[in-house]
Amino acid sequence: MKKTKFSETQIVSILKQQEGGIPTKEICRQHGISEATFYNWKSRYGGMEASDVKRLKDLEEENSRLKKMFADLSLDNQILKELFRKKGLGSATKRELTEEIVKEYNIAVSRACKIVDLVRSQYYYNSRKDDSDVIESLQELAFKHPSYGFRKLFAYLRRSGKPWNHKRVHRLYQALKLNKRRKGKRRLPDRVKQPLVQPAQINETWSVDFMSDSMIGNRKFRTFNVIDDCSREALAIEIDTSLSSKRITRILERIGLSKGFPKAIRSDNGPEFTSKDFAIWCADRNIETRFIQPGKPTQNGFIERFNRLYREAVLDAYLFFDLDQVRQLTAEWIEEYNQRRPHEGLSNMTPFEWKDLLMKKEIQQLIAV
Repeated sequence: MKKTKFSETQIVSILKQQEGGIPTKEICRQHGISEATFYNWKSRYGGMEASDVKRLKDLEEENSRLKKMFADLSLDNQILKELFRKKGLGSATKRELTEEIVKEYNIAVSRACKIVDLVRSQYYYNSRKDDSDVIESLQELAFKHPSYGFRKLFAYLRRSGKPWNHKRVHRLYQALKLNKRRKGKRRLPDRVKQPLVQPAQINETWSVDFMSDSMIGNRKFRTFNVIDDCSREALAIEIDTSLSSKRITRILERIGLSKGFPKAIRSDNGPEFTSKDFAIWCADRNIETRFIQPGKPTQNGFIERFNRLYREAVLDAYLFFDLDQVRQLTAEWIEEYNQRRPHEGLSNMTPFEWKDLLMKKEIQQLIAV
């Protein structure tokens, strides 16, 4: 992989320039990078400090050292695992697999054939079939009619008097990778409606959601809001111009390490919450994911009510010039919301007072037992 000329600390410094209000295009022109490179950096290092980057680099070096240490011992095991995932291996498939193993792992042909269970003479066999006429005709038709599929192209060949059967033509059609993939609609599994009930304990259920707004100059930004359904405490509001699924899991990990991890997380069906990164993170920590039904925001009513308060008090009340201003005003409002604002759903107590009350009750119950 090509190494970048920028260190991780320099990358974090470049990302901080955008948070200070400098346009992305000007930053890219100044440092001689593309916008794609900039946003790849932001997806990986967004929201991180220099100490976090150093820790990440140390972990990557340790991981690289461990990989080299166990490379020789795990080589055969890794090859066999890849073979077990493949079913119905024919002679042609085994030959292709053997060639791939020899090229990728740099081992002898005899050893690769033994692993794949392929006779070595079959590995060196070269077919004498000449399919150049079929290939030329298929490529000519595919160039003239790029939207046609196999059946239409085969009908053209038959009408022109070509004697080739459909199996031979289809084999070459797939070998030339002319088959067109259909773009399927993104389908979600059926979401079951779950009652919106206030939990009796802290960290039973968290609710999460996104919001968006813009600064002066029409520069848009997003916020990632997290609250505890029991105490309505605002656990975090992360603000940035883009928030990927990897960034979301880092935020939730940070909150969990300081306040404890929840038993369940309620969210909508956004791509960040249905991504593989988020699903793996929840599964590793035994956290249940509760998705609301599409188009039913009232099923996530706790966070929706919180979003309305945040928009009225901050997003709609000020004009923003940079992200630091948004974060400062948001931090002040979170302090007001958690510590001083009474909540009607909590008997006109603040989230912190309700949380302290629950903790005192738990202590009294433990003493009574």
